[in-house]
Amino acid sequence: MSMKFQLLFVFLFLHKFAAADLNSDRQALLAFAAAVPHARKLNWNQTVPVCTSWVGITCNSNGTNVIKLRLPGIGLTGSIPANTIGKLGALRVLSLRSNNLIGNLPSDIPSIPSLRCLFLQHNNFSSVFPASFSPKLNVLDLSDNSFTGTIPSTIQNLSRLITLNLENNFISGTIPYLNLPSLKVLNFSNNNLTGSIPDSLKRFPSSSFIGNPLLCGSPLNPCSAVSSSSSPSSSPSYFPNPSSVSHSTSKHKLSAGSIIAIAIGGSAILFLLLVVIFVRCLKKRDSGGGGVLKRKIAGSGKGQKPNDFGSGVQEAEKNKLFFFEGCAYNFDLEDLLKASAEVLGKGSYGTTYKASLEEGTQVVVKRLKEVAVGKKEFEQQMEILDKVGRHPNVVPLRAYYFSKDEKLLVYNYKPAGSLFSLLHGNRSAGRTPLDWDARMKIALDTARGIAHIHTEGGGKCTHGNIKSSNVLLTNELEGCVSDVGLASLMTAPLTMSRIAGYRAPEVIETRKVTQKSDVYSFGVLLLELLTAKAPLQPSGHDEVVDLPRWVRSVVREEWTAEVFDVELLRFQSFQEEMVQMLQIALACVARTPDMRPNMEETVRMIEDIRQSDSKNRTSSEAESNIQTP
Repeated sequence: MSMKFQLLFVFLFLHKFAAADLNSDRQALLAFAAAVPHARKLNWNQTVPVCTSWVGITCNSNGTNVIKLRLPGIGLTGSIPANTIGKLGALRVLSLRSNNLIGNLPSDIPSIPSLRCLFLQHNNFSSVFPASFSPKLNVLDLSDNSFTGTIPSTIQNLSRLITLNLENNFISGTIPYLNLPSLKVLNFSNNNLTGSIPDSLKRFPSSSFIGNPLLCGSPLNPCSAVSSSSSPSSSPSYFPNPSSVSHSTSKHKLSAGSIIAIAIGGSAILFLLLVVIFVRCLKKRDSGGGGVLKRKIAGSGKGQKPNDFGSGVQEAEKNKLFFFEGCAYNFDLEDLLKASAEVLGKGSYGTTYKASLEEGTQVVVKRLKEVAVGKKEFEQQMEILDKVGRHPNVVPLRAYYFSKDEKLLVYNYKPAGSLFSLLHGNRSAGRTPLDWDARMKIALDTARGIAHIHTEGGGKCTHGNIKSSNVLLTNELEGCVSDVGLASLMTAPLTMSRIAGYRAPEVIETRKVTQKSDVYSFGVLLLELLTAKAPLQPSGHDEVVDLPRWVRSVVREEWTAEVFDVELLRFQSFQEEMVQMLQIALACVARTPDMRPNMEETVRMIEDIRQSDSKNRTSSEAESNIQTP
């Protein structure tokens, strides 16, 4: 009997101990929720069980501790106080990515002893890079924040680290020696790192280090001859050290070699001076006569200059660049025409350039071709485009120029490029895959932008040229629709070749775009996001099949899984969402316009997918694929 009593006592003691642990975790989480505002209300309260009902919470099998906390993209705002999340002693996975968290990252969070995966990307933490970490860390993702300071040497102690992503921060200093045999993914790009890349990290691709101008060594450009170990006062190695040179003559006399070097250097300087004077004379001669500015934007990226894009600008109108209200640019048309630039692409409506002005401003200039309307109608359409552009998912028009022979549009430059380049530009082994959450976000942003466009002009406005190259991205992978409202300006009819791949069947026949044809084009773009395939696919029989037809044929054979991009296959927990998105895309590309949803309905359907099953929603880092100890 005494033995049974002892066992009962032990059981009650352990139960009380476990309850105390869970209660401690509950209080820490409630303190966090009370201190950090959130757009979507959490259902965290004392009246419902933590382990089975709280959003984003996973407990261990005994229900004694919180081991996973996932709150991605729920609108968390502000800073995290210490002694909240850091008190979750058994926490293994923490995902607070894609929120609006700012300020310092409490040191007690990355140093939680049991922590294995820490996902804080796409916030705005601005503290010094943490110095202490859990030795069990497998994944550390602090990308797209504002962390400062240097990379601590304590990273070397993380022998189980598989992923280390620090891109898009303000981290400075040199990269410490890191010999981490388990490390598979590394990204230090777009920081302020300096010095030489350690030999232990040279196995990673150049994309892991780009955007650090003062970083050198393989796989980037070789380091200069300046010794990285020399003191600031020491001389570069390509200059002779005076103490090591033996002089055959007096120290007050120059050697014959020095005299020859001075003579050659002087001749070179004189020659360069003559060249500069000659070039200036040529420029003055070219600009002295005629009533037409014949300036060219230089540098197309292929070694050739772009077309004359100022050839139709009259001298009397050179400062008549119209800026919309709220635009902060302070240059005129002459400044724009003198800017150096490169060709970004040649599309349906003209050539697009990136222009870099002298003061460092970068803008995108579109030179329109085959404009069919007069000045008054053109200006009226520009006013409409100004209104349409006042939406976060539409690229705003900043300025324009109109003359008989030249029509120019000026937009903000978005360095992240287009969705097309992100999907199809680089599929090499070193590429960072575009995860499911990012694709969902881009799809929803694009849908919202198009839906907004359709509300303008009394609900009659159309885009007319929706394609992945016209979806531009911010550094946070927010989708913005470009080339809005240009179809109505062009010579009709435009070439509606089926080669474009995005054209609705009725547009090919009638040459007329509608809002429902925009929906079709968006459906093709959705299929492109899901499959990573181009809008047109070779059939293998000297025939080209459009993407909707190919997808229907695969789905009809009940091979739905074969449709999706191979980079999405590792996100097993999102398969249901992928199939739902596929169904939306197929509804948008229905052959009959009346069978397609409108864009507002499409936005709601995508939002429903994102908001559904939020409790069990797994983060895009595919933690299930990481073999944690």
